[in-house]
Amino acid sequence: MNPQNPLIVQSNSTILLEVNNPLFVDARNAIGQFAHLDKSPEYIHSYSITPLSLWNAASLGMKPSDVVSRLTQFSKYPLPHNVVDDINELMGRFGKITIESIDGTLVLRSPDASLLHHLIQHPKIKTMITQVIDPTTVSFSAEFRGLIKQSLIGIGFPAHDLAGYVDGDPYTIPLRSSLKSGGDFTIREYQRLAADNFIGNAESPGGSGVVVLPCGAGKTIVGIYAMTLLQRRTLILVTNVTAAHQWRREILDKTDLRDDEIGEYSGEIKEIKPVTLATYQILTYRKKKTDPFIHYEIFNKENWGLIVYDEVHLLPAPVFKFTAELQARRRLGLTATLIREDGHEQDVFTLIGPKKFDVPWKDLERQGWIATARCVEIRVDLPQSEKMRYLTLSPKLQIRLAYENPCKVNVVKELIEKHQGDQILIIGQYISQLEHFSSECNAPLITGSTPNKRRDELYNAFRTGEIKLLILSKVGNFAIDLPDANVAIQISGSYGSRQEEAQRLGRILRPKKNNEQAVFYSVVTRETKELDFAMNRQLFLTEQGYSYEICYSE
Repeated sequence: MNPQNPLIVQSNSTILLEVNNPLFVDARNAIGQFAHLDKSPEYIHSYSITPLSLWNAASLGMKPSDVVSRLTQFSKYPLPHNVVDDINELMGRFGKITIESIDGTLVLRSPDASLLHHLIQHPKIKTMITQVIDPTTVSFSAEFRGLIKQSLIGIGFPAHDLAGYVDGDPYTIPLRSSLKSGGDFTIREYQRLAADNFIGNAESPGGSGVVVLPCGAGKTIVGIYAMTLLQRRTLILVTNVTAAHQWRREILDKTDLRDDEIGEYSGEIKEIKPVTLATYQILTYRKKKTDPFIHYEIFNKENWGLIVYDEVHLLPAPVFKFTAELQARRRLGLTATLIREDGHEQDVFTLIGPKKFDVPWKDLERQGWIATARCVEIRVDLPQSEKMRYLTLSPKLQIRLAYENPCKVNVVKELIEKHQGDQILIIGQYISQLEHFSSECNAPLITGSTPNKRRDELYNAFRTGEIKLLILSKVGNFAIDLPDANVAIQISGSYGSRQEEAQRLGRILRPKKNNEQAVFYSVVTRETKELDFAMNRQLFLTEQGYSYEICYSE
């Protein structure tokens, strides 16, 4: 305890951290492993200590005493007793149940025979147990490894999975020292650390987990580097065909793999190669809701040594189900944010693995690894003739009218004029609105129905500067490599999705050639539900240290 320290630990398990304190960086680094960052505006950052954040820390080898010691070291005031008790209680649960392999048979073990006895009576667990070996050990079928873990964390006793992984078939994946496209290539220190943390070591075994890095910081490079460390056949799951093509370009540019060693498994092509790129859409395809998933067998066609989940925050529910059955494979999740609007962060922790690496967005911005960015919200009135009509509509139609406010067109045209010479993206939700903007602004439009060949042509034309303005539907939310894009204009979105806001800002965060600043505009209708959604959408980015300038259109 020291009044000069930067932390205030409160009895509701929240932490306040003073930004301007000389010990700010040391304190932030000390608590980052076990506390979840909630908000990071200008002067005071707030964190919460949650069961999931504590279990994540425990899975990385931290003890309750380590957490209490770090909090004590940087706290202004004595730690509340209930917080210390909760830390000991919650972290003490992790590891009370372990999953181990004995001669090829998977078992649940606990030194607390009474606890194990009561847990295996739980209705969700009881049917998966095959044999009680002794009071502290029970066996279960390998196919239930993921489901057992989901059930246990659901009742507050996360299992420590020590059963290990199958090696998978070896395959040589050499890393290049110079880019195929020209120039030197080195793995950045934070990318190396992220991959090393995922791989693990003798003291802290790895093999499953999630790496969290901002858009533009090179998550793909982390995945490629992990592949070269493991030297195993690899399955990479991506959001769409465009992302698959981007991964292929990056792999060919940064490794010595040949094009014919990389397969694509999508709606267009069905090929399995030593390194295979598969889309989430094809994995979740079935003719009817009651039918089986036709392409699920891709997971077992090869003896994969690594499965990479790109944009893991977007993982569809069926892929969670598949992953529950794949716990013997090494699994790497890549994402810019672990926020899931459906609340399935716990499933990511359980089935993909704990968060292995995270770095604040603003830190990478200061180091020059991602572009600096201004966030500007422009508030626009509805036309006078629409204001009364808005009040008579159902909530759903009110939202759509606000998003498709015709007054946004002139605002966007003014922004395009202001940024002549820049590489501009316009991103929105509604196809009819986007088609109108495409016509008004004389700009090409890419939607989900645009053929992949046409998409690639337009993306390439934008990359080369032949096209300066491109309009995107929700396809613009995903992993698209447009490094010179420096202005994004958001005209509509998926309600209050923080995840989407982060993804869209990420489209312009690739480092710029002249270290120029990127600008992210959101055009929002005043006095409507859209403004409420905008405030929620901005929450994640304000937590990362970004602030929004508010402007009003006349």
